[in-house]
Amino acid sequence: MTQLTTQLLPKHRTAYVNARLLDPATGLDAPGALLAEDGRITDFGPQLFAEGVPEGIQTVDCRGACLAPGLVDMRVHIREPGEEQKETMGSAGRAAAAGGVTSVVALPNTDPVIDDVAGVEYIARRAREEKSVKVYTYAAVTRGTEGRELTEMGLLGEYGAVAFTDGTRAIASAQVMRRALSYAKTFGHLIVQHPEEPSLAGGAMNGGEMATRLGLPGIPAVAEVMTVERDLRLVELTGGRYHVAHVSTAETVDVIRRAKARGLAVTCDTAPHYLTLNEIAVGDYRTFAKVSPPLRSEDDRRAVVAGLIDGTIDAIASDHSPHDQESKRLPFAIAEPGIVGLETLLPLSLQLYHSGGIGLLELLSRLTEKPAEILGLKGGRLTKGAPADLTVFDPDRGWRIDPDRFESKSKNTPYEGLPVQGRVRRTVVDGRTLFEAA
Repeated sequence: MTQLTTQLLPKHRTAYVNARLLDPATGLDAPGALLAEDGRITDFGPQLFAEGVPEGIQTVDCRGACLAPGLVDMRVHIREPGEEQKETMGSAGRAAAAGGVTSVVALPNTDPVIDDVAGVEYIARRAREEKSVKVYTYAAVTRGTEGRELTEMGLLGEYGAVAFTDGTRAIASAQVMRRALSYAKTFGHLIVQHPEEPSLAGGAMNGGEMATRLGLPGIPAVAEVMTVERDLRLVELTGGRYHVAHVSTAETVDVIRRAKARGLAVTCDTAPHYLTLNEIAVGDYRTFAKVSPPLRSEDDRRAVVAGLIDGTIDAIASDHSPHDQESKRLPFAIAEPGIVGLETLLPLSLQLYHSGGIGLLELLSRLTEKPAEILGLKGGRLTKGAPADLTVFDPDRGWRIDPDRFESKSKNTPYEGLPVQGRVRRTVVDGRTLFEAA
């Protein structure tokens, strides 16, 4: 009898040294090192490799830069399938890596809509083929995102849908939302709402004096809070889990703050443009500043910032919405809404830190552990045995935003030429370096 022996393959080890370790989940902020082994975090801490890195371990010198969990972006329009001229799984993955994002959650409003098992499996297969950042997907709440017939949430959840939303369409019917919250509760799933009363959402920018002066139809701020207030009543009725996407108004922040105080299962996010811009950015019909919901007043912007700082707003998502020239270089009223945001998510968010409004760990929490926790994703924290999904960045390094250098296929940003601080040096997914700054 011949005895077979199995030779163990050598382990791939990488040591990240001379780093400022940041982990919002535990409050860690200290100089130290991290060891990744075969794609997982093996060890980290201030004393690791204090006497040098042993032979046979690849070394990455972080040179004092921050080493944190990779960013988790919970709202991304990938555009594949159906609009690959705007973005693909490959280009979105490269853009995410360049922005320090290691996990993205794709919206279902593609062509066809992700409302069945085949669509969910398609996203998973394409993500495996690209071997880039981790791509999760929402599934639609209603078939075709038409707001009428519910999808098979239980089955879609089994096949990998992390939550349910109709993307850029609000669920207008109170009865449909009630059924969705009740049905989703059965499986422990989350309903994500685009908060905009459709009958008031036919405008092009924030309703008010500026819209009147520009001769543009306005969307009143109450269109947002009306939807949220109605839905919170239904959350109270059903006991379902509910998330408000891209909060943009002061009244919405107040309503959510009170709902949380009452113990309702509600969370919310906002996007960097609602933290850094107001309706004045529309200027002379600048379509690159057209978003949905629209940029609001300065008072609203300040209230959103305050809501993020006090914890009412749980997360920051890029709301990455790539569009080609043909969709944006049109009269303002008919141009598509949206801003590319994967590559500017970190530096724009860091403006709050640099202004002294929020601590670095608190800010990173809104970009890492909080979105991961809301959606039940693995990631967003430094944990032994967890996947080595990491970002190395210099929070103080200044640069100017240049869309011509974006990895995204689309360049629609209102931030061109804006000086910012915060540069990603390296992005690592499952121990593999996907991006390294030149």
